[in-house]
Amino acid sequence: MIKNEIKKIYNLKIKEYIKHNKHYYEKSTPIITDAQFDKLKKEIVSLEKKYYFLKSKNSPNLNVGYKPTKSFEKYEHKVPMLSLANAFNKDDLINFEKKIFNYLNKNFKINYSVEPKIDGISASLTYINKKLVYGVSRGDGKTGEIITENLKTIKDIPLEINNKDFPNNIEIRGEVFIKKKDFLKIKDKFANPRNAASGSLRQKDFRETKKIPLNFIAYTFGYIDKNNHRYQSDFLNDLAKWGFKINRDNKILPNIDELIKFHKNFENKRFDLDYDLDGLVYKINDLNLQNRLGFTSNAPRWAIAHKFSADSAYTKVLNIEIQVGRTGALTPVAKVEPVNIGGVVVSNATLHNEDEIKRKDIRIGDTVTIERAGDVIPHVISVDFSKRRIDSKKFIFPKKCPCGYDTIKEFNKVTKKFDSVRRCPDRGFQCEKIAIEKLKHFISKEALNIDGLGKKVVEKFWDLNLLKKPQDIFFLNYDKIIELEGWGEQSVKNLKNSIENSKKVSLQRFIYSLGIRHIGIENAKLISDNMKNITSFIDLIKSKQFDTFLNIDGIGETQIKSLKNFFSNKSNTNIVIELSSLLKIESQILNGNGILKGKSFMFTGKLNGISRAEAKSLVEKNSGSTLSNVSKNLDYLVVGEKATKKKVEQAKSLGIEIISQEELKKLLN
Repeated sequence: MIKNEIKKIYNLKIKEYIKHNKHYYEKSTPIITDAQFDKLKKEIVSLEKKYYFLKSKNSPNLNVGYKPTKSFEKYEHKVPMLSLANAFNKDDLINFEKKIFNYLNKNFKINYSVEPKIDGISASLTYINKKLVYGVSRGDGKTGEIITENLKTIKDIPLEINNKDFPNNIEIRGEVFIKKKDFLKIKDKFANPRNAASGSLRQKDFRETKKIPLNFIAYTFGYIDKNNHRYQSDFLNDLAKWGFKINRDNKILPNIDELIKFHKNFENKRFDLDYDLDGLVYKINDLNLQNRLGFTSNAPRWAIAHKFSADSAYTKVLNIEIQVGRTGALTPVAKVEPVNIGGVVVSNATLHNEDEIKRKDIRIGDTVTIERAGDVIPHVISVDFSKRRIDSKKFIFPKKCPCGYDTIKEFNKVTKKFDSVRRCPDRGFQCEKIAIEKLKHFISKEALNIDGLGKKVVEKFWDLNLLKKPQDIFFLNYDKIIELEGWGEQSVKNLKNSIENSKKVSLQRFIYSLGIRHIGIENAKLISDNMKNITSFIDLIKSKQFDTFLNIDGIGETQIKSLKNFFSNKSNTNIVIELSSLLKIESQILNGNGILKGKSFMFTGKLNGISRAEAKSLVEKNSGSTLSNVSKNLDYLVVGEKATKKKVEQAKSLGIEIISQEELKKLLN
């Protein structure tokens, strides 16, 4: 990789970091998870270590937090409020300790002060002559914002200390946070507890801050005029004696193995706590060693944050509800106590299906592990049986759909077993749950893509009887809509224009919009390419000759069966016919005069230097067609490596010309 390319990648990451740093610290509205933010910082630091020529004043190595805004008076910290380096595994901790020994040029026994890392907002409290004089936010680590009056509203923060041992001039640091149960009362206003704490502290009117149930945990000092403490643990004990709240889970541990063990146990029980945390902080307990080790440009050498997994959490199942999808699948969903996983508050988790509940023996009231990896829907991965109540009962999966109709489990001819998914049979729009989901699919981005008619709007219009079937979208009562809360002349006009624009749609999108099971966007394309226009498609629906699709490569018996089931319902057929008259459905325009016009091809075996999908595309671009079965309608069987003998024998018996990949190239010129 050349130097300029490396710089380009680095600068893009710095730009991303600046954006997310601002959202996280200044706006209190992060748009990526904490884990993703940590990963971005780690990538930048790794690049800087690897390439000496990479430098930026905005590097996470040189910055903590974000510059204070103009809304509050500034305050320069006497001792910088730096962030902590992160550890994610045992190797990171071994490396952390190794650096300490290298810096001190000596190996010796170290004790660690272990403190839970509460997911809140850092704040410093300056007491002069035993009275609280300044309350300050961290800001960029060097300069914070004076938010004294806001911090004074927190009951955990003493305004005056009467203890005779309390220093005359001291800056105490800690974390402002909101307890889980308190956050539930205000969760509609904030994305997560940390955002709630941050937003509350940045109120210009302290009386608004007072309305939010904030808490404060003290954990260290910044400046102290006279320090008689030898150990961090001694200082924590004195904090409690002076009237500050400290974390009851603080520990002193002797080595990395014990840290790992404690971390694992604490991660399992952390969701039983009444506050959110994202890891543990390990500090050298000896304050003299802390002074000797000092700081790097952005973090202390004597402390590190051991992060928890960002993708999983323990929580409690409050209830199990059944959701019905557009294909009739009944999906059980666990309603759980809200829990923060990687910066996202999760209150629902999928249980997949009836068999999954039985296999994992998931019951209401169970303590479970929830996993959320990337954009995957949160799901329950295991049950902590040690915490199960004696009187718990197994969940009985309902045999009826919420619409009242009997559900079924389809028999799979391939596996010779019944499917694990229980379904409400597709009876057109007779099942309300299926109907609503079909409407949501109809207006989705890859279907008709109607702006302004989102999922929540569909649900609201359904409840108001404005919308029951897809064709109703084109006959909406705009006079009634304009009277609804949140709607005005402009928003109604925008919706009307969006609906009008959606009437012009390709045949492929139209077929996909119908929400037929097993007919995704790719299969919809295969069908539209074969049908060419809506007239042919309607004729096929009426004649019900769907078996002709078996000649389309990529369409199999599963898709054929699904099409037959869907159009066996008169309601579905009538809806498609009515929509075809309301919409301008564009015909598929293919190259009709290519050199393979009128010729059909089928492929078997592995091709050399080209995928089968690309080969099919080349045939179709040159006006040829591709089939998936050997039949008398086939002109050429293209044979690659390890071709299927049965297909070759069938082709020979029918007198079909068998050609190689090289011979196909010649046909394509």
